[in-house]
Amino acid sequence: MKKRLIEIKWGLIFVIMMLIWMYFEKAMGWHDEKIAEHATYTNFVAIPAILVYVFALLEKRKKHYHNVMSWKQGFVSGLIITAVVVILTPFSQMVTHDLISPEYFNNASAFAVNQGQMTQEEADAYFNLKSYLWQSAVFALIIGAVTSALVAVFVRRKG
Repeated sequence: MKKRLIEIKWGLIFVIMMLIWMYFEKAMGWHDEKIAEHATYTNFVAIPAILVYVFALLEKRKKHYHNVMSWKQGFVSGLIITAVVVILTPFSQMVTHDLISPEYFNNASAFAVNQGQMTQEEADAYFNLKSYLWQSAVFALIIGAVTSALVAVFVRRKG
């Protein structure tokens, strides 16, 4: 457990960063009056998300592996960060949708229906907490694994 404290710390940092990002999106109006812009601008969260993994793996390399780390070691560390994020996904989704932006599902559903992208039934089935819990956990797992693999390529260092 002690040898994985760096990954746990950075998994928590990632979740906090995501909650701050959700608050930022809400403040920018992307969850209500500017919801049409949400699908575009939400993708910019990839920048701080990748940076969290970079900083995490650099710290792991420096403090745990004495500045020598293989791709596999970096990848495994990234996967552990991802596991922490996935485990905390229900918490972060509930905070997002209960505290930060409780009207998001109604607004997103209404927008999708008004744009002809979904029927009301489809929108109701898609834009709800249960659906987002599954979507966000699966997305976090897949994107976390891909990010871990790619970042590990750039932070590996031979002795």
